[in-house]
Amino acid sequence: MSTILIKNAAIIATFDSEDRIYKNKSVLIKDNKIAEIGDIKKDADQIIDGKGKVVIPGMINTHHHLYQTLTRNLKEVQDAKLFDWLKYLYNVWKYIDYEAVNVSAKVGMGELLLTGCTTTSDHLYLYPQHQENNLIDSEIEAARQMGIRFHPTRGSMSLGESEGGLPPDSVVQSDKVIMKESERVIDKYHDSSEFSMCRIVLAPCSPFSVTEGLMVETAGLAREKNVYMHTHLAETKDEEEFCLQETGLRPLAYMEKVGWVGKDVWFAHCVHLDDDEISKLADTQSGVAHCPSSNARLGSGIAPIRKMLDKGVNVSLGVDGSASNDSSDMLGEARLAMLVARIKSGVDSMSAYDVLKMATVGGAKVLGRNEIGVLNEGNAADIAVFNIDRIDFAGSGSDYLGALVFAGASHIADTVIVNGNIRVKDSALVGVNEREIVDSANRISEELRNKAGIE
Repeated sequence: MSTILIKNAAIIATFDSEDRIYKNKSVLIKDNKIAEIGDIKKDADQIIDGKGKVVIPGMINTHHHLYQTLTRNLKEVQDAKLFDWLKYLYNVWKYIDYEAVNVSAKVGMGELLLTGCTTTSDHLYLYPQHQENNLIDSEIEAARQMGIRFHPTRGSMSLGESEGGLPPDSVVQSDKVIMKESERVIDKYHDSSEFSMCRIVLAPCSPFSVTEGLMVETAGLAREKNVYMHTHLAETKDEEEFCLQETGLRPLAYMEKVGWVGKDVWFAHCVHLDDDEISKLADTQSGVAHCPSSNARLGSGIAPIRKMLDKGVNVSLGVDGSASNDSSDMLGEARLAMLVARIKSGVDSMSAYDVLKMATVGGAKVLGRNEIGVLNEGNAADIAVFNIDRIDFAGSGSDYLGALVFAGASHIADTVIVNGNIRVKDSALVGVNEREIVDSANRISEELRNKAGIE
């Protein structure tokens, strides 16, 4: 049995049902579980000095497009809204391959780990027709190498431009191929056991890129196999107009029609919902991945998160794709979530504690997991440790937990533990060569731009 002791931490925030916060206490980890929290005098195989450090549950990212780390900051779409942004980038993304997906996943996962995230989902919906159907296998392989807990979603697009959809035909697949591949990935990789490191999700891209039949079939397969479902919803006014024109229904009503509401479903964005629709999410226990950076970057709007929380909607945080956020900074996403909520609903509408709980407990609830997102004895040893004994936190000692969100010039964690394994130590990734990942990503990014004719 291996043991790790985080000794005498300044603050340990559990985010449990009692919202317990410990001062100058310790956390003992045995193998992959939290064994004890409190005054601990025992020895351990590894000891982490907790002086001047804040300990929280590892954060949980519920929406990403990892392949997009290769197309961050493209000048031509820095100021584009969603539909125009997508149309431009599809002509770059159509060249991605197995290596590109693998390397881009390592980039995004590495950045997430460094900023305190221990579990991530990914929405991989792009499968160029000239490539094999194994791109999701590539990012699952990357997750194993990075040591992050992973909820990959087998995404899909079946409605190309020739049939009235948004994506070019070169990056869509037939419903038959999508369903066959969805079943293959579930059967090969899905692990429903407690403390699982990989759970598959099914995730058609959006109402404007898949057929109604595929939505219905996907829901049927997901529930037959007992896996969760995910998609984009109500992100922009353009999407709302598309749904009304093509289906006669607003986006959420369309989702309800095709069987896409329930505790096994979560939606990314949900910016443009009215009060009745928010109540519908709460009543059906459907979850939301709030992506404030992406929504702000694309000018999509600010989601009514305070209303959602007040009505009992399960809300989590997602960094979204690194071409619409240009970052996979999980702690930074929490900070922005607090700030934009205050613009939307008032200065008292979102506290630092609220957003950290959204980033931990909220993510666990959305993904249907009880053993992560909370520091309790017997739960998974998924832990983020932040050093607040630095100049950028000086003067913030009245509330060191709040300081994580309000203060700090860097969001990089000191130590991150996933399933009992140290994946970040002394603010650096463990077990992988960060320099090699960066060099590979820059090379592939340049190759993609060259193929697309971008200087």
